[in-house]
Amino acid sequence: MENSSETNSNLNSENLIVFFYKWKKPLIIISLVAMLCSVVVSLLMQNKFQSTVVLFPTTTSSISKAILSENNGGKEDVLRLGEEEEAEQMLQILNSDEIRSKIIQKYDLMQHYDIEGEYQNTMLQREYESNVTFKRTKFMSVEINVLDHNADTAAMIANDIAALLDTVKNRMRREIAVASFRIVKDEYENQSNYIKMLDDSLQSMKRLGLIDVRAQTERLTEQLGIAILGGKKHATEVLQSKLDTLAKYSGAFIQLREEIELEQKRLVLVRSKYREAKIDAEQDLQHKFIVNNAFPAEKKSYPIRWLIVLGSTCSAFLLTLVALLFIETIKSVSFKED
Repeated sequence: MENSSETNSNLNSENLIVFFYKWKKPLIIISLVAMLCSVVVSLLMQNKFQSTVVLFPTTTSSISKAILSENNGGKEDVLRLGEEEEAEQMLQILNSDEIRSKIIQKYDLMQHYDIEGEYQNTMLQREYESNVTFKRTKFMSVEINVLDHNADTAAMIANDIAALLDTVKNRMRREIAVASFRIVKDEYENQSNYIKMLDDSLQSMKRLGLIDVRAQTERLTEQLGIAILGGKKHATEVLQSKLDTLAKYSGAFIQLREEIELEQKRLVLVRSKYREAKIDAEQDLQHKFIVNNAFPAEKKSYPIRWLIVLGSTCSAFLLTLVALLFIETIKSVSFKED
């Protein structure tokens, strides 16, 4: 019971006031030193300006489907804003090595950030990631935030990253589109050549006199009967020869003509795919809607010096307070043991 009451008394306000009064000098001195150090450090920190690009992803991945498709008011509508899936894909592309490498090379960031010594690439990547950040907003837009000690450079880097988004995505899309176009092109050419071969065979049969087998058969049979009744031997032989030719080639002629009709229908479908694949392989489309372009900031965004000083001073005060409380507790325990 006595131990419990003593513990409670140690926590009351009177003891706290006594404690602060007893240790006022260390608390004040350490807090002032921390404040002065944080002021010096914050003044030595380089000012950084932030520029931001806000953009929305599109839903379009195939130009032909978005523009030529009959159902272009659906998911592939070029004027439709992207949703969560498209925003996540955009973030992944923005974080790609390709965009990072192009920005580092264009602005010579190794020299711009004054990076020297060992592990330069690792240090450069860390510096880049601390200055260039991407985030998805609750409205499914994406923000590109760039910090730099030069306001104009920050704005240019942010705008260039937004522009490179289309470059990288079109490059990725075109790799598949070009390969698909070659496949469809070969199929289209093969189908056209095959129909041409069938048509040449059909024309050869037409030169033999086959045009409309059924009508010709009926007409020649009628004329053959008349020639036989009239006793016209030569005419009968000529007509019989034509009927024999019809009988010999009529089956192949009909089958060939039907096959040509079938293959021509297939060619129409392949031609449609050919046009779509050609557009996808040769044309590019923007994959973003820019809401706000980046512009040079008039005021610095970093460091927030008053916040650094306040945070450092409070942290030093609290750490000193905890250390003193620990010392007091040790002394109290030692005194009781004695």
